[in-house]
Amino acid sequence: MPKQKTNSAAKKRFKVKKSGLIKRTTQGRRHLLSHKSTATKRDMRKSAYVSKAQEKTIKQMVQG
Repeated sequence: MPKQKTNSAAKKRFKVKKSGLIKRTTQGRRHLLSHKSTATKRDMRKSAYVSKAQEKTIKQMVQG
């Protein structure tokens, strides 16, 4: 049986920590930043974690 390929796009966007949590970057930081407040943009620098509902799907994409 052939090996399952990992999803290259997911591999670049997510990191699986040893604890099993999946780390991701915050959304909304690419464009249209002029109308967003400085505090909002500062908060968007921080990374976040994927919700429990999405964890299984993303682990399959990242780990293959």
